[in-house]
Amino acid sequence: MIRDRRYIRRILLEEDAAPEGYLARLPVVRSLRQNGGLELRGPVTFFVGENGSGKSTLLEAVAVAFGFNAEGGSRNFRFSTHPSHSELHRSLRLVRGLPPRDGFFLRAESFYNVASYIEELDQQPAAAPPIREVYGGKSLHEQSHGESFLSLALHRLNGEGLYILDEPEAALSPARQLTLLARLHQLARANSQLIIATHSPILMACPEAEIYVFDERGITLTPYEQTEHYLLTRRFLNQPQDMLRRLLWEETGERGI
Repeated sequence: MIRDRRYIRRILLEEDAAPEGYLARLPVVRSLRQNGGLELRGPVTFFVGENGSGKSTLLEAVAVAFGFNAEGGSRNFRFSTHPSHSELHRSLRLVRGLPPRDGFFLRAESFYNVASYIEELDQQPAAAPPIREVYGGKSLHEQSHGESFLSLALHRLNGEGLYILDEPEAALSPARQLTLLARLHQLARANSQLIIATHSPILMACPEAEIYVFDERGITLTPYEQTEHYLLTRRFLNQPQDMLRRLLWEETGERGI
């Protein structure tokens, strides 16, 4: 039976919330306040936008507000190496559905720390099998960065879960991004909810996905083929030489754009 896959239904900014510093200036914070929050309507939601647009800041805040460790992992992971997340989670309220049976927060920039934490736990005496077994049986540190990401997606994420992924394509080739895309679709069909911050037009093509673009206007629901990621990539692939002439120095020494 298909369950309601919205383990998080809506992201709200608390009425009395008063984010300070750079958070107060982020258009995403203003948009949450003005629009009564952000509704998550389907199994797959993408946050996309330029660097500094606030998509990862909001994603991390949602993960921490839900109960995940700030540096990533499952909800049982409790470690800290160098706190670098914002305080935005303190200003959020999540409207929740049924509790998920599984969950994981992947933060690309600190996944090395997650792998190290797993290694530390596996060195401790325990009656249960090593934790690395649920990640494919091989130490994540003995794999390339991209291989460890795929091991996580293919072996650890089991379905009926909430999976919050920050730039999961960071270490993946285009071919491996296609593998991840197929896995994301499998997980969505297995009663999972995925919330993903990405720059990848490949991953953004996931069926049933809704794409929210973060920019100076705030947060806008945008069709896939109207996103800048899609349009710019298509233009470059269709006319690479023309794009290069515009981007690089011409023989005259003048820039095209």
